[in-house]
Amino acid sequence: MTTLGILHPGSMGAAVAAQAKHSGAEVLWCPAGRSASSKDRAKRYGLTPVHALSEMTERADIILSLCPPAAAEDVARNVTARSYTGIYVDGNAVSPATMLNISAIVQRSGATAVDGSVIGSPPSDSKSPRLYLSGPTDAVHPVAQLFEGSTVQVRLLPGDIGQASALKLSYSSYQKASRALAAVAYALASDHGVEAELLDIAEGRTTSYLAETAYFPKVAARSWRWGPEMEEAARALEEVGLPSDLADAAAAVMERWAGLKDASPDLALVLQKLHTGPQDHPG
Repeated sequence: MTTLGILHPGSMGAAVAAQAKHSGAEVLWCPAGRSASSKDRAKRYGLTPVHALSEMTERADIILSLCPPAAAEDVARNVTARSYTGIYVDGNAVSPATMLNISAIVQRSGATAVDGSVIGSPPSDSKSPRLYLSGPTDAVHPVAQLFEGSTVQVRLLPGDIGQASALKLSYSSYQKASRALAAVAYALASDHGVEAELLDIAEGRTTSYLAETAYFPKVAARSWRWGPEMEEAARALEEVGLPSDLADAAAAVMERWAGLKDASPDLALVLQKLHTGPQDHPG
């Protein structure tokens, strides 16, 4: 039986890791220092607690990191410090260059790095996200086998470390930046009392984030982790000589929502926060 360790079980991480149980894997997690909501999720998904990260590194054949991108390198260093020698999958939204740094970090302890990216919503009875993987073949295939028979659709990418990260940020640089831009456009229209007309225009088109105003509060509540992802997207664009201004701007917009982390704000509050700078937020 394969043993998987998950760092750390947020809404995506817990749901994805739990899908490995369909292939008979045991899924470990470390409650030390984690929030009550993380503990509730882990219990709900039937994850097995360990006393410390060192116990996870001793027992796990594969460790999957799904955390805010700003913490990805530190999380890898913490694992390396415990002399982990298994397969380390970084599934975070980081640039290819950051992923190469993470690969170098985990290799210091003798571990093998796999580049991963999750695209889609957390897996459920009705949702089936894709997990893209790239890296050494002898490490990628055991990871793919973990999710056989689950709702996580594994896609193997040709090439080495950096391919899965590049795909993730290629997608999210549009998908998330466009939602932030839609919210800013709606806020401008609202300030001038023409939001109904703007929505009428947007709703007349086949698809438009402008028509999804109910989604703006969800974007705001997730911006604490989407903002750093946009910063990584900007870095990925710069790495290949492409303009990063839009991704940088999206990150700046999301920073204005930083104080709404995991909240349930109404639309009026979300729009009001766009008129204030990040220094006005509590953290």
